[in-house]
Amino acid sequence: MTDLTKALAISAGGLESQTTRLRVIAENLANQDSTGSSPGADPYRRKTVSFENRMNQAAGVETVRIRQIGRDKAEFTLRHDPSHPGANADGYVKQPNVNSFVEVMDMRDAERSYRANLAVMQTTRGMMTRTIEMLR
Repeated sequence: MTDLTKALAISAGGLESQTTRLRVIAENLANQDSTGSSPGADPYRRKTVSFENRMNQAAGVETVRIRQIGRDKAEFTLRHDPSHPGANADGYVKQPNVNSFVEVMDMRDAERSYRANLAVMQTTRGMMTRTIEMLR
């Protein structure tokens, strides 16, 4: 397998991983106000993404992959709202542990990584095209 094909395999793994990361971030943002509907019920718990390197046997290179989509174990905050159906006996409702500022920063980081991998793929594809043209 050529070095250019290996570069494509590495970038493809990065694109796939960042796409999954962006989906998880979008889910977190979409559920940042999702509280429990019964007294004492837990609200939406923020999801996290962890990565790992895995050997791509076909390409003979290590690529990045999603190791796990986990749950953030951070505590829930409480908001006083006695009229809410999920309020406890003291009138407090558990709020999701999603911080929109953190999610937006994570989204920007994932977007930058995605763009970098896409740029590598486009450059590699251009190099392959030029090599084929030279061989004609």
